[in-house]
Amino acid sequence: MWQGIIPAVTTKFTEDDKLDFKEMERCFAIQMDAGCDGLIACGSLGEGPFLSHDERIDVLKAVQQSVKGKPALLTIAEAATRDACRLAERAAREGASGLMVVPSTIYHTNRDETVSNLKAIAEAAGLPVMVYSNRVAYRVDVTNDMLLELAETGKGFVAVKESSDDIRRTTDAVRLLAGKMDVFTGVDNLGYEALCVGAAGWVAGLVVAFPAETVAIYRLVKAGRHEEALQIYQWFRPLLDLDVSIYLVQNIKLAEALAIGSNERVRLPRKPLSGAWRAEAEQIIRTAIATRPALPDLSRCAA
Repeated sequence: MWQGIIPAVTTKFTEDDKLDFKEMERCFAIQMDAGCDGLIACGSLGEGPFLSHDERIDVLKAVQQSVKGKPALLTIAEAATRDACRLAERAAREGASGLMVVPSTIYHTNRDETVSNLKAIAEAAGLPVMVYSNRVAYRVDVTNDMLLELAETGKGFVAVKESSDDIRRTTDAVRLLAGKMDVFTGVDNLGYEALCVGAAGWVAGLVVAFPAETVAIYRLVKAGRHEEALQIYQWFRPLLDLDVSIYLVQNIKLAEALAIGSNERVRLPRKPLSGAWRAEAEQIIRTAIATRPALPDLSRCAA
């Protein structure tokens, strides 16, 4: 149902900590103009959980205005099933294309609780659902056999963002879920590897600062032009490593500031990078910008 490069976009704030819709519109347009295949609002490891439900719906609306008919998804990441269902219902009323759903953010659910929670959220919305499986960050493991069970419920489970940090898991998911659920990679520095073993797409992070390169990797792999894709990916790797960090939001917003002229504003308790962390990240980003590769002709690659 979904495929390609779907950025988990950052939320932009004004100097007085309000939503900056003008800057979001500008940044989202850069993604879509580069050929991205949709957008996901309010990522759960980003600043989605720092937003009120009203703010999340407002960000969803900003995404909807930018996607030009492509998918506009809202992330659902709540501690309580009740709250997740309420937000999912609101997203459906506002016309979201679908949801990316985290099974649990605080309590580490067992298998039965995890499956029941995901089913309840899907039923509340009646929208297509991408399950966010990230045992590293959330300590709730939505295994491939659980995904197969969910896919066969008929409740709208159409995709998984596979973020277990194990490429073997992606390989197995592609095989096991074939024809039932599309597999996306959610780990930036496994993007090329996941696409090569059959992932349908990439829910990407650094794409918000470097969209053309991310789209090029995806389209080249799908066209069988693996060597060209790998050359770009090898240049990209130091940047992609910035996504696998507790400071991923600050890293990515710094990359946006340097690469596309955005800003680094984050919502407290986060603060922009400083000291040695900032110096290291800035050096990686500036080096990448200075050595940015020329991209090959993609006109013969399917969008």
